[in-house]
Amino acid sequence: MWPNWGLQIKRAMMSLLKGTKVHFLLCIWISIIICLVIYFKAMMPAELNSPQAYSHKTNKCRAFPNDCKEILPGTDEETWDRRDCEVKSYIVKSGLQCSNLPTDLHFITKPLSPEEEDYPLAFIVTVHNELEVFIRMFRAIYMPQNVYCIHIDTKAPKEYQKAIKGLLSCFDNAFLSSRSERVTYGGFSRLQADLHCMKDLVKSKIRWRKVVNLCGQDFPVKSNLELVQYLQSKEWRDRNMTPGIKQPVSMENRTKLQYKEITGSHVALKGNGLKKAPPPHNLQVYFGTAYYALTRAFVDFVLESPIARDFLEWSKDTYSPDEHYWVTLNHIKAPGSYINGGWAGDIRAIKWRDQEGSVHNGCKVLFLIF
Repeated sequence: MWPNWGLQIKRAMMSLLKGTKVHFLLCIWISIIICLVIYFKAMMPAELNSPQAYSHKTNKCRAFPNDCKEILPGTDEETWDRRDCEVKSYIVKSGLQCSNLPTDLHFITKPLSPEEEDYPLAFIVTVHNELEVFIRMFRAIYMPQNVYCIHIDTKAPKEYQKAIKGLLSCFDNAFLSSRSERVTYGGFSRLQADLHCMKDLVKSKIRWRKVVNLCGQDFPVKSNLELVQYLQSKEWRDRNMTPGIKQPVSMENRTKLQYKEITGSHVALKGNGLKKAPPPHNLQVYFGTAYYALTRAFVDFVLESPIARDFLEWSKDTYSPDEHYWVTLNHIKAPGSYINGGWAGDIRAIKWRDQEGSVHNGCKVLFLIF
């Protein structure tokens, strides 16, 4: 009997030890797994621990900047992320409520400094596509003391035009140009678009000091305050900024031969290259940028002066007249003219796509260098 009892006890002890070993190993593995989860969670970026992590990844949203929390107190990160990633759909699909739009899309609703309030600016923006890019740019340059004229190319899709019209209807200081052009690259229609907005802006109740023109793919790299300070600096306080030089020989064919605009398509030479008459009033033609910052008095001059009107008429059959019209008039006796200005004036920087890899390392949009 005793030997049998001893054998049974021995077997029971072996079984118990074996079960204890299994449980012990199992506990070790569970502990390791728990430690790994805690470790990787601690190492993971804070924004990926949030419930919005997957929407960030899917919608390519940016995290809410800490600096913005000081500018926009009371705006929580979740609300910012959701709306900032849906700018286009907010305008197109939300059944636009103007009372909510400035807050929902984070527009600045009051002047940020007395200096800016005392120096309102006018903006002319010509657009034709990329709705979301325009909305973000408009938000970036928007200030309630400024005034904005938006020219939409008539060949832009109707839905696009409707969306921008709806957006601008929510702001008392922004409007569509009263006349629209079917804009052709290099054509007179591009110059006309700016002039239409100028005629509207001089009627504005806002007593703007200078006008700046942009296209829909521009974006500011400095604040409105920095722009105001730059335009009020000693060099530019009472001057127009239209960088350019006397027309180089390589550009003379643009104004010595006659061109015709194939509406909405391209600009072509008339015949086999018909020669133009010399410019009116014995003007010296200059070549420069189509983008500018002009004094209000100079805009009045452009719209009222017989010299400016005659030069405009003469420019109708030239190539890319916006690259010689403003800069030429800025080199005669006119309000704010800067006859010896040359290429002075950091109004805009352009990174041309065909210079990628040589002059610069790539950039698909144009940038203002205010």
